[in-house]
Amino acid sequence: MAAQIQPRSVPPLATSANHASSAEIDAALQTLDAHKRRWVETTIPERIALLDRIKDGLIAVAADWANTAARMKGLDPDSALAGEEWISGPYALMAYCNAMMHTLKGLAEGRHLRSLPLRELPGGQLAAKAMPQSFWDRLLLNGVSAEVWMEAGVTRQNLAQHTAGTYGASSGGEGKVALVLGAGNIAAIAPLDCLHKLLVENEVVVLKLNPVNEYLSDFLTPALAPLIEAGYLRILRGDASVGQLLCNHPLVETIHITGSAISHDAIVWGVGEEGRLNKQRRTPLNPRPITSELGGVGPTIVVPGPWSAADLRFQAEHVATQKLHNGGFNCIASQVLVLSASWPQKQAFVRQLEQTLASSTPRPLYYPGAAQRVERFEVDAGTPPKPVGNTSECVVTPFKAGSRRGLETVEVFAPALGVTELEPADAEAFLRAAVDYANTQLAGTLGANIIIHPTTIKQIGRRRFEEILTELHYGTIAVNAWSGVGFMLAQAAWGAFPGHTLEDVQSGIGFVHNSLLFDRAERTIVEGPFRPFPRNLLGGPLSLLPRPPWFVTNKRAHVLGRLLTRFQYRPSLFKVPRIFFEALRG
Repeated sequence: MAAQIQPRSVPPLATSANHASSAEIDAALQTLDAHKRRWVETTIPERIALLDRIKDGLIAVAADWANTAARMKGLDPDSALAGEEWISGPYALMAYCNAMMHTLKGLAEGRHLRSLPLRELPGGQLAAKAMPQSFWDRLLLNGVSAEVWMEAGVTRQNLAQHTAGTYGASSGGEGKVALVLGAGNIAAIAPLDCLHKLLVENEVVVLKLNPVNEYLSDFLTPALAPLIEAGYLRILRGDASVGQLLCNHPLVETIHITGSAISHDAIVWGVGEEGRLNKQRRTPLNPRPITSELGGVGPTIVVPGPWSAADLRFQAEHVATQKLHNGGFNCIASQVLVLSASWPQKQAFVRQLEQTLASSTPRPLYYPGAAQRVERFEVDAGTPPKPVGNTSECVVTPFKAGSRRGLETVEVFAPALGVTELEPADAEAFLRAAVDYANTQLAGTLGANIIIHPTTIKQIGRRRFEEILTELHYGTIAVNAWSGVGFMLAQAAWGAFPGHTLEDVQSGIGFVHNSLLFDRAERTIVEGPFRPFPRNLLGGPLSLLPRPPWFVTNKRAHVLGRLLTRFQYRPSLFKVPRIFFEALRG
């Protein structure tokens, strides 16, 4: 996609004049504390009605939300890249409302799990088909499917006992007040985390927005007005000092943070020498239950196989999207591309990827500290750093696996991609080596991507392929898809692989989204077509749309984002032809 627009200047961050005072914090928390028990007692029909009203408020502000977010990131709202703000903003929130309403209706009627497809994996674990769930999903989601794999011990017979625990007969209580510390990158993160706390964990919420995107308050306040008016949600602006007051306020009972491990540790243990000693002694400064989603170093594993020239082009666009979506400011962005040293098409693929990245529309480095992180990334890779301007020309640099620990252990959160090679030429041996490399050398366990030709899966064997997937310890694994799509799917359980602790938090603790209300999810597997329609003829899920609307190369992404959001608001067959028409132009 040739560069057609020049990036705009990025507006300055909001000033402290808009930030909450200690009196406003006290008043907000006192309101929530007074209403927390009433929220627990809110019936399922009442919750469904609230979600329906949220959809009405959301559609009214959706265009202004997406356009403002694009401008704040230096993008033209009429450019294709503005589609990211639609799809990862109003669309994702609207889709969550629909998914949760579907689940709640099933719970009310006693049929929540009745029609959910289940199967046993080769190792005996239970897998539940989360997507597609409807005719609309099959029609519009580009052939994407998703399964939630359960922890060991969850079976067909006891799945109901490990689902929707907060909606059980003994799930009452006084309720709790939760603090959600919103992220500064993707617009839907903060409201989705709030709805998860409310609807999955049964807790009322005070949301503190990140200063980078606290302008979202102007849209989240009217969209979530039904919850605010009822006393179940409060939205506050503020810097780190406001966040500190909230984290230590006596009325705050639980905390959820989306951000960095450094911020997490500062909350739990403190900062500087005090924080180091507290962690060493395992004496947390903040004793509250804390869940988190903290990113990491995301790998994309390209399994060698018989790729055509069209495959090379499409998958180059795919990997470019995994890196450049939102300018690279994603906790789930690909950071390390893992290739087979003996793959005959390796060089052709890298050249195609570099061409795709170089031709992508430039955009500002809107997130603070990006230039410095890119320079550090190049130093870690062993290459002389180039001067970094104010636009996101992606840095692609080779490095030797295991030799440059900074690149493999520090999330860059910027447009920079490392490329490394492993020796095995055999597809299965390479995949196993790549899985071991990701598990042992790369920081974090949030998301991993595997790109593999359908013929190669057949050669390995589907059963053996899934056995290998169970060895890859990530919360979301995307096969011929981007793990970021797992964030967009409300039915998916989104979070780090289970097992992290406060002392070694890595990509975080706990799951969010999870509209199917599984209490013991282990991971989500997202799978897409290796090729878009009509070239997907060799097996795998069939894609009806030629290029996914979240691809950075989709020329009609801004139009598709708007149309898909309106479709989610009120699904109708009459809206489908226009969506397909625009998709064909993308």
